[in-house]
Amino acid sequence: MYKIIDNTRCGVIGYGSWATALVHTLQVNKIKVWWHVRNEEILESMQTEGRNAKYLSDIEFDCNLVTATDDINEVLKHCELVLIATPSAFLKNVISEASSLDGKFILSATKGIIPDDYTTITEFFNHTYGIPYDRLGLISGPSHAEEVSRNKLSYLTVACKDVENANIIGKMFGSNAVRIRHSEDIYGIEYSAILKNIYALAAGIAAGLGYGDNFIAVLAAACAREMTRFINDSYPFERDTMDPAYMGDLLVTSYSNFSRNRRLGQLIGHGCTVKSALNEMTMVAEGYYAADCIRHINERHQIPMPIADMVYDVLYRKASPRKRMKELTYLL
Repeated sequence: MYKIIDNTRCGVIGYGSWATALVHTLQVNKIKVWWHVRNEEILESMQTEGRNAKYLSDIEFDCNLVTATDDINEVLKHCELVLIATPSAFLKNVISEASSLDGKFILSATKGIIPDDYTTITEFFNHTYGIPYDRLGLISGPSHAEEVSRNKLSYLTVACKDVENANIIGKMFGSNAVRIRHSEDIYGIEYSAILKNIYALAAGIAAGLGYGDNFIAVLAAACAREMTRFINDSYPFERDTMDPAYMGDLLVTSYSNFSRNRRLGQLIGHGCTVKSALNEMTMVAEGYYAADCIRHINERHQIPMPIADMVYDVLYRKASPRKRMKELTYLL
C-alpha cells in the first residue's frame, strides 16, 4: 500500500477559483506548492503580484511557499502529491503534457466527468495511466471556493483506500475553518459530486421558470432519492448518503447563489437558449457535461433517473424546459 509521508510537497493542476482556494489553504498550513498555471494573464499576475488576476483576486500568495509555472513537468518534478483541480472537459489535454506520473499520488478536487470517455477523474487515471487505487483519492463536500477562501466554516471529506493517507491529506487541508472527514467510498462520493451538478441545473431551471421554494424543496428531496438510488444500485457499499459529502454537497449546489450549475439552469429557465446560457457563464458548469455522460453510463445500469433525464433532454435534445418540468412534477 502506497504511503504518503508528512511534509509531502504538493503540485496543483488548475487555476480556477476552486484551485485558488485550495492553494490558499495549503499556503496557510505552510505547505510548499508548485502550481501549474496555463493562463498567461494569471501566470504573469502570480509571478509579479502574487495573486490570481481572474479568480479570488484578493488572495495574496507567498512566493516562498507557492511557485507558479506553465510547465506541468516542472510541477511534477517537485511534488509527490498531485491535486487535480481543473475542469474535467480540459483535463485530458492538460495532463497529456505530463511526461510521467510514476510514483505520484493523485488527489482529485474536480467534481466532473471526462466527456466522451464517460469516466470519473479517478477512473480516468486508473484506466488511462494505470495508477492503482492505493495512489488515488479525492477531496469533496459542500465547498464553494468563495467561502473556503474567506474562512467560512466548511466540511470537506477526503476519500481514499488507506486511512493513514486520508489522515495525512486531511492535515494538509484542514484548519479551524475547514473541518475534515474521512471515507473509503471513492466511487460513491465521486459520483454524488457529479450528479449534484445535474440536480443543481434542475433546481435552477425550476427557479428560472418561476417555481417557488415549496416545489424546489420537493425537487431537491427527489434529487436526493435519485442520487442515492443510482450510487447504491450501481456500486453497493456501506455508506450514509445523508453525510455532508453526499447530501450537503447536493443541497449547497442546488440552493447557493455561488452555484454556477444553478445559475446555468436559471438562465435556461428564464428563456435563454442552451448555447447563449453557456456563453453567459464565466466559469465552467460541470453539470452540462455530466448530464450527457451520466446518460451514457446509465445505459449499462438502467436505473430510473427521471430528473437527470429531464435535464439531458433540455440540454441536448432541445426539449422545452417548461413542458419537461411540468411532466416531471407528476413523477415526484
